[in-house]
Amino acid sequence: MTDLSGKHALVTGGGSGIGWASAQALRAAGATVTITGRRLGVLQEAVGESTGLYAQVMDVSDEASVQAAMVEAAKRAGPIDILVVNAGIAETAPTAKTSLDMWRRVMATNLDGAFLCCREVLPHMLASGWGRIISVASVAGLRGAKYTAAYAASKHGLIGLTRVLSEECMGTGITANALCPGFVRTPIVARSVQAIMARSSMPAAEAEAALSGSNRHGRLIEPEEVAAWVLHLCADAAGSVSGQTIEITGGQA
Repeated sequence: MTDLSGKHALVTGGGSGIGWASAQALRAAGATVTITGRRLGVLQEAVGESTGLYAQVMDVSDEASVQAAMVEAAKRAGPIDILVVNAGIAETAPTAKTSLDMWRRVMATNLDGAFLCCREVLPHMLASGWGRIISVASVAGLRGAKYTAAYAASKHGLIGLTRVLSEECMGTGITANALCPGFVRTPIVARSVQAIMARSSMPAAEAEAALSGSNRHGRLIEPEEVAAWVLHLCADAAGSVSGQTIEITGGQA
């Protein structure tokens, strides 16, 4: 079992879905974990009375917010050894109807936010000679899909950033990898199901099937399945795995 005792992990968008599942897995492995998000109430509700789990407000799209939150998290729990880049938003529209505001909104969270967080934790990791940067990208970061211009472009960019970090950190003890899941049972997917139901009057089960059918095994992926890969990539035994895109889609592309 992976032992992360003495490590400090920070998970962006950690209050629900993949972020929360990852936080729980990291904590169970012994790490001290800081979860971040824009809504303190959601974070505090998730953390509850748990020990070794901390809530920190952070807006990844705001440089000052990221810098201040990272300083506060390190002050509370020590230098950051593990970064899980999970905060993200998904907005869809045909490319011809995608507004610049929507494009910038998606990029600000999914790509700018990832860059800012990675930049701020690198000094912590370089100083200790050990670090793990794990970005939750998407299968949309590997290939295009209709109506996802902003989202797919942001996730392609996130994979590019991951590969650059891997090259720059070669030989330092820091690895950078991207997880590329298909449709996962998260609040974002739940909202998509509701949107399909509103648009088409489909029953909930059919609306969910319309999304889960895109996964090769025909079901939604559970957040814990993605979190298991987060934990695996944090192990010392995964120290030679870097710059990789790991598909979690239920089968071959």
